Amino acid sequence: MATEVDSLETVELGDPATADYSIIWLHGLGADGHDFVSLVPQLNLPASPQIRFVFPHAPVRPVTVNGGYPMRAWFDIADLTFSEDIDEAGITDAISAVHQLIDQEIAHGIPSENIFLAGFSQGGFIALLSGLFCPKQLAGLISLSSFLWRPPQFDQQRQPINQKTPILIAHGSQDDIVPFKSGETSAQLLESYGYEVSFNHYPMGHAVCRDETTAISKWLQQHL
Repeated sequence: MATEVDSLETVELGDPATADYSIIWLHGLGADGHDFVSLVPQLNLPASPQIRFVFPHAPVRPVTVNGGYPMRAWFDIADLTFSEDIDEAGITDAISAVHQLIDQEIAHGIPSENIFLAGFSQGGFIALLSGLFCPKQLAGLISLSSFLWRPPQFDQQRQPINQKTPILIAHGSQDDIVPFKSGETSAQLLESYGYEVSFNHYPMGHAVCRDETTAISKWLQQHL
């Protein structure tokens, strides 16, 4: 059955016909696909191998934590504790939409093992689950200033093919939107499942800083 996020509009940098790798980058709550476009030149990645970026726009929906105001969001969110009104259907739809983007990149000729998923805040949560639940091997996962709630289907939907997929988690120690503990706990949870996790933290709020960008670039180049 089709869902509202089956076909996502995207901002794309790089020709899929010549790209060797793809990075699908998910924005945070209330932003859009343009949000991280300016980060690409700051990564200062090498010209070879060629890397293409895909920045999807989340659908517009009412968001409970923001008083029901409509904005771009990967799923509805009541609070960051996930103590009530968990939008499991929205999370499932978002993961399906990301898997569709992965399939589109594969159709362009980019092998799944050359595809990274990245995301910020709410987008980082979806990037992590989409990667862990993906039945195709991926290159790596990046989650920035985010969290990882373990849904009931977590153990059943985790795919063994991505058990060794490297994961980078980064968080600001002064984050007043998604608490630092959320990122730290996410890394610990994934490590408890045997995943290869790099966890970095920076003296910043809910943002991305230059040192973090440098670390992301270094990590990416280690896994190209």
